Amino acid sequence: MEQDFQVEDSPQTRRLLEGQLRECYGRAVYSHKTHEKCADILLSRLSRIKFFQLLLASLTTGGFLFTIFDSTKILAVLGALVSTALLVLNFYTKDYDLGAVAQKHKQAANDIWLIRERYLSLITDIKMNREPLSAIMEERDALVKDLHAVYAGSPSTTNEAYRKAQKALKTQEDMTFSENEIDAFLPKDLRRTG
Repeated sequence: MEQDFQVEDSPQTRRLLEGQLRECYGRAVYSHKTHEKCADILLSRLSRIKFFQLLLASLTTGGFLFTIFDSTKILAVLGALVSTALLVLNFYTKDYDLGAVAQKHKQAANDIWLIRERYLSLITDIKMNREPLSAIMEERDALVKDLHAVYAGSPSTTNEAYRKAQKALKTQEDMTFSENEIDAFLPKDLRRTG
């Protein structure tokens, strides 16, 4: 049986809750970027596969057309080998729709982006003492459920995508802006720097 209890609203409990929200925010940032990188990797792979399918189809057709004018069997054998390679590639793409999986990663990234921004707003609210702890905790619990629903419906990410996300976030600073960069986006009256 669940008990309803009141949490003491003190600087210590706010700091504990803020710490948890910061952790959740950090995980959401990484999940968002990793799903974006998964989509990018899969779309790049799909583009290469489509290129090779066209190349192999062209070589197959060309090889068989040349056999009409050439009496040796070398071109026919090469055409058959290239045709077999094309068949294998087509079987691979038949069972694994890279475009659809990439789209699912893109959708997961979009959904996680919104949750990430909601976590950021909660951290801001807790810093401003704008909301009572009970309201912040309620929103936190709702976000956990929303995030679970996104993860349950999204494809798994890969180590390669995680490494690319890590590089983008740590080295290339994808999520950070200087004061001047932010000011450049804002109207003059909202800028912090001259």
